[in-house]
Amino acid sequence: GKNEYDLLVIGGGSGGLACAKEAAQFGRKVAVLDYVEPSPRGTTWGLGGTCVNVGCIPKKLMHQAALLGSALKDSQHYGWNISQPVHHTWSVMAQSVQNYVKSLNWGHRVQLQDKKVKYFNIKGSFSDPHTVRGLTKAGKEIIVTADNIVIATGGRPKYPTHIAGALEYGITSDDLFWLKESPGKTKKPTCKIIVYICLTGVSPDVSLECAGFLTGIGLDATVMMRSIPLRGFDQASHISKKKQICFTTQQQMASLVTEHMESYGTKFLKRCFPTKVEKLKSNRLQVTWKNADLNTEETDSFDTVMWAVGRVPDTKTLNLERVGVKTNSETGKIIVDASEATSVPHIYAVGDITEGRPELTPSAIAAGKLLARRLFGQSSELMDYDNVPTTVFTPLEYGCVGLSEEAAVQCHGSENIEVYHAYYKPLEFTVAERDATQCYMKMVCLREREQRILGLHFIGPNAGEVIQGFALGIKCGATYPQLMQTVGIHPTCAEEVTKLHITKRSGLDATVTGC
Repeated sequence: GKNEYDLLVIGGGSGGLACAKEAAQFGRKVAVLDYVEPSPRGTTWGLGGTCVNVGCIPKKLMHQAALLGSALKDSQHYGWNISQPVHHTWSVMAQSVQNYVKSLNWGHRVQLQDKKVKYFNIKGSFSDPHTVRGLTKAGKEIIVTADNIVIATGGRPKYPTHIAGALEYGITSDDLFWLKESPGKTKKPTCKIIVYICLTGVSPDVSLECAGFLTGIGLDATVMMRSIPLRGFDQASHISKKKQICFTTQQQMASLVTEHMESYGTKFLKRCFPTKVEKLKSNRLQVTWKNADLNTEETDSFDTVMWAVGRVPDTKTLNLERVGVKTNSETGKIIVDASEATSVPHIYAVGDITEGRPELTPSAIAAGKLLARRLFGQSSELMDYDNVPTTVFTPLEYGCVGLSEEAAVQCHGSENIEVYHAYYKPLEFTVAERDATQCYMKMVCLREREQRILGLHFIGPNAGEVIQGFALGIKCGATYPQLMQTVGIHPTCAEEVTKLHITKRSGLDATVTGC
């Protein structure tokens, strides 16, 4: 055709790269445009998108650093002689994590080259439905034309710009993972970090994850919350927009996660909201906030202030209005149909940029691949966004798949739902004398004869590893009787799922006893 490429992907994150590489497998001419706008603090990174650079990968590695700290404490109960006190060096961890992330950036570049996908490191904007223009760093204009265009630019953290000093003095998760020196700059007991969560419908699970690992490596972390933690988390993890149901948070699970964090040293300022941030002569940051319950104004000083007030779609420079791509006026996200098509023929969107989709790397990758197969491989398979599993990597992890208890009640009515639950103690916690009060699981089922499993929620060690396998069963329509016929692997935390027998309705004590 008259266009240079069969496919142009705007955005080099997980979804965009998956789509581009899959299209190239079909022998198509493919290009990728990717550009990272520096954060207000000047942080920038390489190819790979949020997950690789400022999301899942560095977050899980820093979570692992904190878990190792806990393991050091546990190890003494198991006979290891560890000289005290044990210190953590941020710069060593940060350098190792950043080096690994850079190796992934390089790997993505090499893969594109191997698959003969043209890579442009430019910020593009539409000039017509088949044409995107952009400037190189040297100021040279690049014009790219394509038969099909996929928008996969993802999102970036929001700043609460109505708070004085927020932009000047605060950081976000975009910056935290690339800090060379510890965010707790001064030595304990005065090193302090505050993470502010303001819940606006976007799950701030990354903020709790960050506060968790910062506490775990020995920093003094405080979480200020205007509202409730993990709002909307379940919606992101399990539901497709076609159901058009607005769900409440699974408050029971969120409370257990935060209770555990509090018991391990993370401080929580609940129903508080900051009004200003000022820099002191000592270079520390003084935060002033209002306490909604006490109706008082309070202040304290911190080394670092991190904002976690949701994310916004990265579309402002794309010129979407010019070509008629429709967005949700409230969220700014691109409206797509079941085939990821936008309001403009030949323009598609995948990943965090799309309205009503889970903001999860694996679902973006799957959607990107399936889109390429439909465009170039004679496939008609659509992405199924129901029963997408996910995990929050807080110190005690929370994994889930399917409907929350509240969502199941909304869909089917409370009289048609049975919830099986259990408080359990991981074997590893026993010798180490660790508190297992918050280790909990629940399974949401239909009450009718077949008792199909609608959702599974698990709080405990390795929650992601536990939930992944059960996700297959739930995807295949597993029932409660089938689960009861499944033999557990002993001794594991996951086996407790196969032994769930106490219902919430019964009011009986759900604490597991015996080995």
